[in-house]
Amino acid sequence: MPLVALTGGIASGKSTIARRLAERGALVVDADAVVRELQQPGEPVLAAIAERFGAEVLLPDGHLDRAALGARIFAEPAARRALNAIVHPAVQAETARRFREALEADPARFVVYDVPLLVEARPDDPWDLVVVAHAPAEVRVARLVEHRGMDEAAARERVGAQASDAQRLAIADVVVATDGTLEETIAQADALWERLSSDPVGGRS
Repeated sequence: MPLVALTGGIASGKSTIARRLAERGALVVDADAVVRELQQPGEPVLAAIAERFGAEVLLPDGHLDRAALGARIFAEPAARRALNAIVHPAVQAETARRFREALEADPARFVVYDVPLLVEARPDDPWDLVVVAHAPAEVRVARLVEHRGMDEAAARERVGAQASDAQRLAIADVVVATDGTLEETIAQADALWERLSSDPVGGRS
């Protein structure tokens, strides 16, 4: 089962690439979706978060207050590390289970792991290929301001809290430049799919 890690910073266009690869036939495992599932009420991960950060990160109905937690962890590196220590092992175990299920269901199908924190959490896993969606930090800051309504300071804080462009590019087998048009990004995703389909490991460039 070819296993591809797809990563990129916030507002890098990574999700556009993931959607296109799914349209072409890949099974996409979305790390953020896995995290949301593990943080539902009744899950051990949410209980551990509440124990570490207090009731102020919970909504009245018991769900996680993502805005409150996000403000906390982006302002405090120690809090971010504490959260990662809770979440990352659980996500790794759950995604490994999903990879095994995919292998059993169809050994030949491509599995794409859509993961924003690859550098921070899982750079050394045995990926067949690491694909990085890359747009310069200034481009991503502008997108956060324009499309997500963040003020510039908050946008820069979010971008700065993640791995640097240099760190992501250092582990890339394939780089998809996402600072152009949507059509250009999709065309690169299609070209990647064609290379992967002909030779998964030989798709490195």
